[in-house]
Formats: sequence, structure tokens, C-alpha cells
Amino acid sequence: MFQGFLYDLGAALSMVPLALVNRRVEARRDGPFWIAMAVAVAGPATHAVGQLSGPWHTGFAMALWVAIAVSMAIFAGLAATARNAWRMAPLLAPYMIALGLLAAVWRTAVGPRLAAPVPLGWLEVHIGVSVVTYGLLTLAAVAALAAFLQERALKRKRRTPLTVMLPPVADSEALSGRLLLASEVVLGAGLATGMAVQYMENQRLLVVDHKTLLSILAFVLILALLASRRLWGVRGRAAARGILVAYLLLTLAYPGVKFVTDVILA
Repeated sequence: MFQGFLYDLGAALSMVPLALVNRRVEARRDGPFWIAMAVAVAGPATHAVGQLSGPWHTGFAMALWVAIAVSMAIFAGLAATARNAWRMAPLLAPYMIALGLLAAVWRTAVGPRLAAPVPLGWLEVHIGVSVVTYGLLTLAAVAALAAFLQERALKRKRRTPLTVMLPPVADSEALSGRLLLASEVVLGAGLATGMAVQYMENQRLLVVDHKTLLSILAFVLILALLASRRLWGVRGRAAARGILVAYLLLTLAYPGVKFVTDVILA
């Protein structure tokens, strides 16, 4: 057990260089940044893949590590392709480290192995879509938080050491909007594959439990946010708060439910 805790700790600490690299006087998307990024992606990914050998565990700790690995992989792609997305590292990396440490504390909450009477391919697709959704919305929430912090600093006419490192408001809002749209599309696919899995399992398209209800609420809220941005140009704090609420709903639906069942009620 202690060896497993050390693996968890190592995977969490692998993201520390990424959390610190933008603190340099001349922070830019250069060699040191990409080295830190590669380590931050490889650590959680290797750890998650190592735990995924054999049947899929459904526990709280496993859910966190998979979410961390997918979020970091998506962020690496954004850092390479989206302008100033790499500047979100000072917000994202500490949050991912905190989630990794949380998983290390409750690493024994592995949960049961999946044994659903459905074709394994459908189950894998549904799980994969769900995890990607959570990763996309995690990054959308971080981008929205960055925009919120930058807007507040501008209104107060006082920048902080953190806001100096973050993307400009316009870039953060544009990025959060694109990620929000992608999250909605993938979440819709997740709800559809979830209904397919439910139908194969018990001939019912929709089983209203906490996870399903929270996911549907998140889907509706994201749709409302996208419509408000498109029709009325809602931006700034209102949009950021809405995105953070949607992220909270999906967090309660995915790792939150697992925390209750595998930690509190175990």
C-alpha cells in the first residue's frame, strides 16, 4: 500500500514544474515549458494506464486519476494550438496536483469492477466520452476563472503576480467559449451512449439517478450559457459563474457520486 501511495505522490508531483515554469521573469512557450508539460502529461497518464490494466475499476481514486490524465493531455493540445492557452498552467497545474493528492489520500477507495451485461465496446465508448467531457469542461472552467480574475484586476486597476501570468481577458473568454461548445457536444454524446448502455442492461432508456440528473442539469445549463453568449453576448463574470456552476454539477455527477459511494458510505 505504501508503494502505491508513493506512485500516487510521484504522479502528483510530476505536475509541479508546470505549475512553476510560468513564474520565470521571461515566461514563454519555450523548451523549459514543453519539458515541464511533457513531464506533467506523462506522470498522470502513465500512472492511470498502469492502474487500468485488467477490468475497469469504478472507484473515486481511479476516476480522479483518469480525469487528471485526460485534462492534462487536452491542455497540452491546447497549449500547442491555441493562442495564450499555455498561460493557464499556473491555475490548472495546482488544481490537478490537489486532485492527485486527494486521490492519493483515498487510494484504497477503488470501487467495484464493472461487470455490466452489455458489449464491452459500448461501455468503453461511454466511459471514454464521459471522461473527455469532464476534461473539456475542466479546462473551460479554468479559462473562465482566468477571465474572471483578469477582469477583476482590471476593474481594480491592480494586477497581481498571478494575473500577470494568465491569458488576457479576450483570449480566456474565447477559449472558454470554444471549450464550452466542445463540452456540450461531447456531453450530449455521453448522455446518448449512457442511454444505450442502460437499454442494453435493463431495457430502459433512462434511469433517473443522481449521476444522470446532475449530468442532464449540466447539459441544460451549458446550452443556456451558449445561447446567452450567442444571442445576448453574455460575457465576463456572469458567464464565468455559469461555467463554474456547470463544472460543479458535472463534478458532483462524476467524481462526486463516487466519493459519496466509495468513501463516505463505504
